[in-house]
Amino acid sequence: MEVEIATIGGYEEVGRQMTAVRAGDDVVIFDMGLNLSKVLIHDNVETERMHSLDLIDMGAIPDDRIMSDLEGDVKAIVPTHGHLDHIGAISKLAHRYNAPIVASPFTIELVKQQIEGEQKFGVENDLVKMEAGEMMSIGDSGKVELEFVNVTHSIIDAINPVLHTPEGAVVYGLDKRMDHTPVIGDPIDMERFREIGREGEGVLCYIEDCTNANKKGRTPSESVAREHLKDVMYSIEDYDGGIVATTFSSHIARVSSLVEFAKDIGRQPVLLGRSMEKYSGTAERLNFVDFPDDLGMFGHRKSVDRTFKRIMNEGKENYLPIVTGHQGEPRAMLTRMGRGDTPYELEEGDKVLFSARVIPEPTNEGQRYQSEKLLGMQGARIYDDIHVSGHLNQEGHYEMLDALQPQHVIPAHQDMSGYSSYVNLCESEGYKMGRDLHVTRNGNLIQLVE
Repeated sequence: MEVEIATIGGYEEVGRQMTAVRAGDDVVIFDMGLNLSKVLIHDNVETERMHSLDLIDMGAIPDDRIMSDLEGDVKAIVPTHGHLDHIGAISKLAHRYNAPIVASPFTIELVKQQIEGEQKFGVENDLVKMEAGEMMSIGDSGKVELEFVNVTHSIIDAINPVLHTPEGAVVYGLDKRMDHTPVIGDPIDMERFREIGREGEGVLCYIEDCTNANKKGRTPSESVAREHLKDVMYSIEDYDGGIVATTFSSHIARVSSLVEFAKDIGRQPVLLGRSMEKYSGTAERLNFVDFPDDLGMFGHRKSVDRTFKRIMNEGKENYLPIVTGHQGEPRAMLTRMGRGDTPYELEEGDKVLFSARVIPEPTNEGQRYQSEKLLGMQGARIYDDIHVSGHLNQEGHYEMLDALQPQHVIPAHQDMSGYSSYVNLCESEGYKMGRDLHVTRNGNLIQLVE
């Protein structure tokens, strides 16, 4: 059976992930993501109103025209998790394919919300929920199967999909860390990855996110970030002014820890911002997390500003606003606070906790720098890097290669300079560029089995 890989998006940048795998006549697409930085450099862009071709020209979503060169029919569209760089283009591209969208329950719910917000295209693909540990048949041959393996990342309900073919398995390894003590959900299923490496024809190809391949050691568990956050918040328990926290809205485990520790130090937590309300509200509705009954979530600007007024009237020392804006996004709550564009008044000595790192991309770095400067000008004191990454460091990469023993490796989720550390790592394990280690670009086809 012929096996071919189309590297469509996410092979020249961090963002707009999209990969297609053809096994015989059956094609499975993994991820359809957005490159948010390409949107943020333009003022007041509303992607939901834009045509896919315009977004492709902007470099914001994958250019999927290479799909016409794949001789087969798309049988499934499989997003790995709910981050926008993996699902943000589904509402723009999925309608082109007569195939269901198959994902874990939390991811499916986020995809559904993306589709409901779309104002340019009608997306009527079936939405199919599949849990980690389950399999489904792909196509009519009975020879190709799709499996979800549980992984841990900075969002709940993440999986790595595995396409089982007669020639071996194709493991799509974006995005994960090796967390054996997660705060929410099950540990990464390394036992299953090792089994896949030993089964049948083994692993034909491993496609891997190499974001942290230049970092030594292993990525710490989310439980480490939780203890760091606890230490910081307990250390400022006696402060009688304003404390504000920000983190990734999709990082439900971190938001949950912030809510818990706010209560511990005698403050009422409140979630503010559209994406904060969206992700936490969805997680609570699907029973992934049990927030306190009195936790407020407000996304609309007017309701957010009313909440800020109430906090100022009742005393900042009684509240912990948990807000959007950890990357300095221009319209996010924390950025507005830094500009003095909310009823919440920052004062000398107030604390701002960034429980997130800057995504290493120039637009984000510039926006975050500006946000911190604005906050500092109002007297705020910054607590930075209360965080652990959602991606594998070097030892995690070594462990995955050892578990899977793949015949071929394709690095992803970086630009060319970002690939170098992972290439060196793979070559130290016996792989060779141009033979079984394939550094590629967006829009390329890689024939693994002819």
